[in-house]
Amino acid sequence: MRLHKIAIALVALMILSGSAFPTPSTHIWGPSTDVQAFKVVHITSDMYVASETDTSGNHFPTVPNLGLTVGVLPLKCLNLEIGFDYKASLGVLDNYPLYFNAKLGVPEGAFNRFFPALAVGIYDVGTKTDFTNNNVIYGKIAKSFSVGKTSLGRFSVGYFTGNEKLLIKADGQKDNAGILAAWERTMPEISDKLWICAEYMGTESVYGTVNFGFAWKFADKVSMLVGYDVYNNTNLPGTATVQVDIDF
Repeated sequence: MRLHKIAIALVALMILSGSAFPTPSTHIWGPSTDVQAFKVVHITSDMYVASETDTSGNHFPTVPNLGLTVGVLPLKCLNLEIGFDYKASLGVLDNYPLYFNAKLGVPEGAFNRFFPALAVGIYDVGTKTDFTNNNVIYGKIAKSFSVGKTSLGRFSVGYFTGNEKLLIKADGQKDNAGILAAWERTMPEISDKLWICAEYMGTESVYGTVNFGFAWKFADKVSMLVGYDVYNNTNLPGTATVQVDIDF
């Protein structure tokens, strides 16, 4: 029983280190089809706060994440971003705090008004083999829809896979691949500065969640996101996410 509790605690700590709109460009938790434009430097600061104890009564620390992403491809119809995250308060994982990422994407409408956004990428590439190298590889497609002048928002769907030795269930069985899905919409009825989103990331591994949140754009290059993450592994506590994003 003691070993089981330790395993659950370690899995929870790894989950709390997951990305939620840091680098790479994401929705709330999972990667989006958005890619930073050429020479744009995107800085993000995130805090992940467990809102309750797990089923064993364990409390988890607040996890900070500082990320940086840079657009490096000078093309209009094809973008490339690269970046890294620095994550802390993760116990033994703090010995290897850097996680790298990259994403290549085609923006929506790049070739005609019906053309969807496309993206492929990899993130959470840690520096310690079979310890922090989660190596989440994904592909995603997204398209905006409307009825007349009324926007229905943007819908996206994709698939991901990662290191089968690290993306596991609570019982230790591999669960390293799953579906990505999201809906997002700017809310001009209230304010053009308000954005809302709901998303899903499959599996019961350290990445599996259902997420809800909203963001407010304080200026052209400054925004703040507040979200909540419900894990597919019901042994784990929900997490509140607070994030600040700045572009240069």
